[in-house]
Amino acid sequence: MKFYHLADLHFGKSIYGLSMLEDQRYWSAQFLNLCEKEKPDAVVIAGDVYDRSAPGIEAVSLLDGFLTRLSQLEIPVLLIAGNHDSGERLSFGSSIFAKENIHISGRAKRELDHVTFENPDGYGPVTFWMLPYTYPEQVCEIFEERDIRTYDQALRRLLEAQDVDWKTRNVIIAHQNVTADGMEVERGGSESMVGGVGQVDYSVFDGFEYAALGHIHSAYPVGRTEVRYAGTPLAYHFSEIRQKNKGLVQVELGAKGEKPKISFLSIAPLHAMRYFSGPKEKLYEEIQKDTAGEEYVGVTITDERITPEISSYLRRLFQNRGSVLLELISTYTSFSGHAASAEKEAVETRAVEDLFSDLYTEQSGGMPPRDMEYDVMKYVGELVRHTDCHEPLDTEDVRKIIAYAKQCGGKE
Repeated sequence: MKFYHLADLHFGKSIYGLSMLEDQRYWSAQFLNLCEKEKPDAVVIAGDVYDRSAPGIEAVSLLDGFLTRLSQLEIPVLLIAGNHDSGERLSFGSSIFAKENIHISGRAKRELDHVTFENPDGYGPVTFWMLPYTYPEQVCEIFEERDIRTYDQALRRLLEAQDVDWKTRNVIIAHQNVTADGMEVERGGSESMVGGVGQVDYSVFDGFEYAALGHIHSAYPVGRTEVRYAGTPLAYHFSEIRQKNKGLVQVELGAKGEKPKISFLSIAPLHAMRYFSGPKEKLYEEIQKDTAGEEYVGVTITDERITPEISSYLRRLFQNRGSVLLELISTYTSFSGHAASAEKEAVETRAVEDLFSDLYTEQSGGMPPRDMEYDVMKYVGELVRHTDCHEPLDTEDVRKIIAYAKQCGGKE
């Protein structure tokens, strides 16, 4: 039996303020073309289908078209909720979807949702067990017990309660932080969970022919080759370009007792992500020589601060190539010796609104604030000047700023 393992689609995600929907539509189309050509026996989606629990209309429409096309191709889908999803929203109408061979599990139950393919390949049945993102309190509630403290204990308790026929082939789909002896992989910058939270040892899945995992954005095996993360289909942060392969995992099950054949299939993105870092002159030379276009780009300058001129030049250069400059930062600091004292004094003696104005101009590519915007900055400056320098602005101050901004014609 051959199936595709996907995870962490994050439909509706934005990165650095840029919507990824166009990129996700392109990737989805490439994946569906692959499905039409190769005809897998099933598609497994291991959670974080959406980027947030209340997804926007366009994200919902994208998933609708994605599942509809797989249904038209008569390819069964097994989909679970991740920590970014609302299990209740995702599983709405799941009984109706199941009639179309689209199986959705939004929340763990005493008896996990599971689907059995009776004899897809001549080697007997295969059962897919569906374990949405789960935490200890849920399992305590399910079993009316109070002594389940860790994620590892919770999953073991759930799986021990299942009536699994270990004489046949079984696959589990889960969305958790799975580790080997407590060791975690380097995470991507777009992952929201804190390292160490909710660790589950890979041995929880002993006995299963394959564990299709979601949650971590890298594609890699955990503990044994058959316990595996698919990673995200696209890079959602510049740190994730270190993960060279993005795409999906193809799994081919053989007879009971045989190791599955596992391979990674890459799908090229609509826009590749690139990063440049170094001294300004060397960077300029490198970027001018590298004429690749249609990319999402990040730049770090190490020997100068970002000026409006630098920002404007780089943005225009990448724009002419059809690329988008998403991140432009400097790691340079001149705070040393007398220069540090002089620069610090200059900052401390400048008006708050002028510091705000400089920051605004730098971040907007050299465009200074409009009169209305500068008026709001001056209002904030007055509040700061009349506030104890050791105390942050309180809620009432924030309300005043919002009211003043609206009075000036701005939007809350």
